[in-house]
Amino acid sequence: MLTFRQRRFTPGAGSKGGSREPLGRPQTKTYTMKKVTLLLCLFASSLGLRGAEAAPSYSVTVDFPYASKYVFRGVQYAKESIQPSVELASGNFYAGIWTNQPITDNLDNEFDFYAGYGLPLSDTVKLDFGATLYYYPEADTSVYDSNTFEGYIGLTGSVSGFSPGVYAYYDTTLKAFTLQGSVGYSVPMATAGTSLDFSATLGNVSPNSGSDYAYWGLGVNLPYKLSEKATAAIGVQYASTNADGSDDYLWFTAGVTVGF
Repeated sequence: MLTFRQRRFTPGAGSKGGSREPLGRPQTKTYTMKKVTLLLCLFASSLGLRGAEAAPSYSVTVDFPYASKYVFRGVQYAKESIQPSVELASGNFYAGIWTNQPITDNLDNEFDFYAGYGLPLSDTVKLDFGATLYYYPEADTSVYDSNTFEGYIGLTGSVSGFSPGVYAYYDTTLKAFTLQGSVGYSVPMATAGTSLDFSATLGNVSPNSGSDYAYWGLGVNLPYKLSEKATAAIGVQYASTNADGSDDYLWFTAGVTVGF
């Protein structure tokens, strides 16, 4: 089984087919997607009204994406999901909430609370560090942890149109170390008013107990600017791992991003 982000997996410990466990665990409490989305909308609207009164020293970004699968570090945790989020940024500091709300199957919701700081080292390189609290309000605490804590540090940059990045993560609850590299490249499509944004990811998870495993992924997104503050996007993603019982995953995304 696999160990990362959520406390459900440890490669080599437990049944061989354990990577399928996220799709079968029953829901213990109902947190509706409508309530979560409404709260995010109200929060973003209130910040937008304040911004109309005076130029703020911060920015707010709200996302309302749909994903045909929820896949993280090469493993599927849910099928169709809504993944609303809100992020506040001020200077080099940022903080936000990301959530996964499954549409199909009785699966647990997930809330990720994160904060970090991006320190420019040069015009093209930035040091990024912070932490994420993964919270599962519906978890059966007699079997699973209801939350895990993960710190991270990484470098991002821009080189000849490419956007490389390398990050190190350590989950203090799961005792798992993750090293991940990624690269992005955008192809402008000026006549269509959009671009093709390509991405590739390669990572490795090393838990204290169980076996290491590698994961990789590819993606392409097509954003389209709806207004000065709103952008719609559609995309297709692929991911897999070399862990026992792993699968290849292909899924689609569509959503709207609004900035204030």
